[in-house]
Amino acid sequence: MKPVTADMLRAHLMVASLTAVAADLLACVTVFVDPGAEHLFVSSAFRLSSIAVMAGGVMVARQFAQAAFRAAVADHHASVASACTRPVDLASDCPRLWLVVLHLRLTGKPFVLSQR
Repeated sequence: MKPVTADMLRAHLMVASLTAVAADLLACVTVFVDPGAEHLFVSSAFRLSSIAVMAGGVMVARQFAQAAFRAAVADHHASVASACTRPVDLASDCPRLWLVVLHLRLTGKPFVLSQR
């Protein structure tokens, strides 16, 4: 497996894991508020909905990261070269740096941080 593919998979799994943690916290709060709701968490519908929530969380995170990347390009915090093999030049003082890096990792684009 290529390192770029492994990095992309790692980024997707990280976002899915964070979404699963948020869903788990919501489930814990639900059980704390209504102790009789434990039977809801063993059904097939709950399992399918939890998979859908994780997939939806990944899609939402991708959209936010893509919007942050577009804003960084528009604000000249990131410069995209015309050739696909050139890495994206990303300013280290970008206000949405972590989202832009997430977008680049999710899409498998190489990048370099620069001091501007």
